[in-house]
Amino acid sequence: MLVSLKELLDQVKIEKKAVGAFNGTTLEAIRGIIQAAEELECPVILQHAQSHDELIDLDEIGPILKYYAKRAKVPVALHLDHGSSFERCVQALHLGFTSVMYDASAKSFEDNVKETAEIVKIAHAVGAGVEAELGHIFTSQVVQGEGAGSDGKDDYDDLDSIYTDPEVAGEFVGKTGVDCLAVAFGTTHGVYLTEPKLDLPRVAKIRDAAGVPLVMHGGSGVSDEDYKVAIENGICKVNYYTYMNTAGGRASKEYWEDEAKPLFYDSMSLAATEAVKEDVKKALKVFQKK
Repeated sequence: MLVSLKELLDQVKIEKKAVGAFNGTTLEAIRGIIQAAEELECPVILQHAQSHDELIDLDEIGPILKYYAKRAKVPVALHLDHGSSFERCVQALHLGFTSVMYDASAKSFEDNVKETAEIVKIAHAVGAGVEAELGHIFTSQVVQGEGAGSDGKDDYDDLDSIYTDPEVAGEFVGKTGVDCLAVAFGTTHGVYLTEPKLDLPRVAKIRDAAGVPLVMHGGSGVSDEDYKVAIENGICKVNYYTYMNTAGGRASKEYWEDEAKPLFYDSMSLAATEAVKEDVKKALKVFQKK
């Protein structure tokens, strides 16, 4: 069933759990995500990232995502991930998305506040939620469709200057009225090439200052223990894509390399769906404390 993002996040915030948010760029991925959530009987968020427009455009994938969200046996929110323009956020709302992320984190604090507040007014007028981002989240050298270029901790002399400041987060939420906030504390979009070292105490400080559900981007590759602490400290939504995508790719490769199997694309796609489902289930069990 299609539900609002705020409805999901308010509930898990009370329970000290997190909702998994997965980008559905293909039919195989969408089916695997929904099947995983239904088998575990837990809520989930289906996303489309604007950076994935090169794979499939929002106008094409949006109605498909909405179809699967509405017919699901569990609560499903439909979310635009990393929307970078006013027009794209409005487009997603017209398509029936129940929330949008407006990412102006690369702009000045003042511009981020001003532009995000305008998106909030529009989204709230139609009953939709808004996620924003404050601080800088790293990007791996191995990544699919997230950002331009790559960076990491070693590229910065002062991590405090790029991680989310708790006091600034509180001010940002107060001035914009966002429903949730993506925060920077050491995670990376894409594949972790070294073991992540997260500033988890910072998450708790941001939670206390901001008062809204917090979002972890770059969730793939984080250890189960770090997930648990991050969720305990206020993370309510975890964006998870890269490892799910890799699981589907690896299953497809193994299928084609098995000479005993017929070279049918549809059979290969079923193997990819199954692999996506199992990887998503593994993540959801951690996020939902199952």
